[in-house]
Amino acid sequence: MEAAAGARARALGMLAVCGSGACYGLIGVLARAATTSGASTVTLLFLRFALAGGVLCGAVVLTREPWPRGRALLTLMLLGGVGYVGESLAYFRALEHAAPGLVALLLYLFPALVAGLAVVVDRERLSRTRVLALCAALLGSALTIGPAGGGSARGVVLGLVSAFIYAGYVFISGRVMKQVNPLPAAAVITSSAACVYGVLALGEGVQLPAGVAGWSSVVTMALVSTVAALVLLLAGMRQVGAVVASMLSTMEPLVAVLTGALFLGERLSATQLLGGALILGAVVALARAGASGED
Repeated sequence: MEAAAGARARALGMLAVCGSGACYGLIGVLARAATTSGASTVTLLFLRFALAGGVLCGAVVLTREPWPRGRALLTLMLLGGVGYVGESLAYFRALEHAAPGLVALLLYLFPALVAGLAVVVDRERLSRTRVLALCAALLGSALTIGPAGGGSARGVVLGLVSAFIYAGYVFISGRVMKQVNPLPAAAVITSSAACVYGVLALGEGVQLPAGVAGWSSVVTMALVSTVAALVLLLAGMRQVGAVVASMLSTMEPLVAVLTGALFLGERLSATQLLGGALILGAVVALARAGASGED
């Protein structure tokens, strides 16, 4: 009974992380709509996290879940105010100096970096299935994202910084989620990020979106690509750990490419379809290994 319950919890955790990747994958389409309507990047990120933080804090109050305290609270605040903000700023600044494909490829080195951290810091052993799934997920991400394009040395460095920060964010999140519940953890992370972005927006000058389409994109990004995405990621990570969660998160570029094709008229190539198949294959391999207890 306990083994069956553990396998079921793991399967639900994997499903939650895949759902999180799908929610995050919508960001590209939503951000383009919001910035096209007049919102600046920093203002958009402030609105995103402020709305998400307000919703999540309200949910914690209504559900009466305990707020994190002490070291766990401080860690979550740093994950939001330093980790989330640092990663997103490095990523968007990298886009100013390098092609989007190259920046995305650099960011999606993070699953390998998370695995490396787990081996070096936690002495975690990577099974053959995990190694093969990691390779498939990385190759699938590269093929799905498409041609990398060029960029300056500054763009490459910023892209790598984004990947390293996000890897640290995921690795530390995996540790702290053993002590706290997903909902209040997400509330602290998003609220901390909102505070930092609020200061940055005031310093840069607030540029709000115009029209129903712009504001609808902001609200959808806050509710779907932040609230739902972050809660699902933290809840799933609690069951499967940071390494597997980072591999499953490669669903994000797949969903991003598919939504671009559906809503922006972007064409899908055979190479991108092959990349998507590799990502799905990695997900299936991890799921089967977890169900059989081999992972």
